[in-house]
Amino acid sequence: SQIDQILIHQKVELLEAITFFETKNRYVIKNSLGQEIYTAKEDSDCCTRNCCGPNRMFEMKIKDHSGQEVMHLVKPFRCTSCFWPCCLQEMEVQSPPNTTIGYVVQNWHPFKPKLSILGAAKETLLRIEGPFCACSCCGDVDFEVMGKDSDQPIGRISKQWSGLIKEAFTDTDNFGIQFPMDLDVKMKAVLMGACILIDFMFFEGSGDGDQRCSVFG
Repeated sequence: SQIDQILIHQKVELLEAITFFETKNRYVIKNSLGQEIYTAKEDSDCCTRNCCGPNRMFEMKIKDHSGQEVMHLVKPFRCTSCFWPCCLQEMEVQSPPNTTIGYVVQNWHPFKPKLSILGAAKETLLRIEGPFCACSCCGDVDFEVMGKDSDQPIGRISKQWSGLIKEAFTDTDNFGIQFPMDLDVKMKAVLMGACILIDFMFFEGSGDGDQRCSVFG
């Protein structure tokens, strides 16, 4: 509750880097001082990961230093398409596990990545808007966080440039999340879920190693 920035680093999976065989995503979550506060690990089966790619269904456990699960993410199988406003991406955020505190849902738009942050009753609380092209080419990619009725950014989810070698040969990514210090702690947690969903939507390699860079693919 007393932080205004979170860093999320995806761990490098050697098998995936060498063979493009999709392994479970794992993340280290840090505060602005670089101190590790949580770890996250995907729970999915091998067939789903390698056949469904980044659209796959999965659950993710986020644990603290003591190994206690403090958050649980649930993502069903969904598509990412600019052509059909149905079956778009979404994620449920639980904290503690089995207690839903919010949702992240993709909003249909023909050109730009747009998502909504919903409360437990599925009321819109925040909006996220990304660039037309989410290609990370020697620079950060910013997704602006805005109030539900305002176009003024109050925060940001940034996919940070990781260097040429890492960007070219792996799909492991670094993200930074910025938000107001006084933002509801539940919404801070849901924004963490939004960051993971954005990683899967635009920066997670498919079976052939390619990544999406827009709603077009």
